Amino acid sequence: MDAKAVNWDDARWLNPPTAAERDGAALVVTPVAGADFWRQTSYGFTRDTGSALLSELPLGAAVEVTFEADFDTLYDQAGVFVRVDERTWVKAGVEVTDGELHVGAVVTHGVSDWSIAPVPEWAGTPITVRVSRAGDALTIRARSADGPWRTIRLAPLSPDAPAAAGPFCCSPEREGMRVRFTRFVVGPADAGLHENP
Repeated sequence: MDAKAVNWDDARWLNPPTAAERDGAALVVTPVAGADFWRQTSYGFTRDTGSALLSELPLGAAVEVTFEADFDTLYDQAGVFVRVDERTWVKAGVEVTDGELHVGAVVTHGVSDWSIAPVPEWAGTPITVRVSRAGDALTIRARSADGPWRTIRLAPLSPDAPAAAGPFCCSPEREGMRVRFTRFVVGPADAGLHENP
């Protein structure tokens, strides 16, 4: 499988955003205020209202998304969303919490979990998130600009599950966040867990 750019018009929206506008080859997305993805854990609520632009993610493939935004409000977030159904999904990318930018992932199998690490130095830079599907797992990596890849998470996903993936963004606490997505590519999965793309 060769890496191939996904045409913005060929992917489908899960929960359309407030706005999605072309800026040259980029797509600038304004998410719906108050929308998010989460299931139960600790917070006690379920939200399945965030915006994600999805394309098929078969076994043996990887999706890579690059974006930039002014993340400055609690829970501002963007990255890659992988969805099987409303109870089985993963979101991976960056998010504002405790007053600074963090990189992390939420893995949901019935209920959500959450793992994060602070990356304040990534603020104001283009960020790329890569999710590679091989065997029974998703390997999640991210980087800032042309910096080194950082492995974020290894998450289980049945090889038989029909999955779709692509860019997502949410701003649960405010209106008007804009995320500029500059790249959406699907290509071959990484050769191994410890071999970066």
